[in-house]
Amino acid sequence: MPVKIKCAHILVEKQSESLAIVERIKKGEKFGRLAKELSIDSGSAKKDGNLGYFTKGMMVKSFEQVAFKLQIGEISEPVKTEFGYHIIKRFA
Repeated sequence: MPVKIKCAHILVEKQSESLAIVERIKKGEKFGRLAKELSIDSGSAKKDGNLGYFTKGMMVKSFEQVAFKLQIGEISEPVKTEFGYHIIKRFA
């Protein structure tokens, strides 16, 4: 397991929204553009969803478990946390 990884995410309130976004990404829409347009995390949305580098213990557990299993360039299915539903993309 890497010590530090770099991810972006799109955060929405409803599972139905998150599933629709995953479908749009699979059809070729750009992750960063969708993050800017749809993510309710306004801080990261401005940066195409970029959360920067983080290590284990910095994010909520369910988010972290999925993020650390992704391959570079891979995008997750929706992940539920107390904040809503995240679609995560790993960069490094």
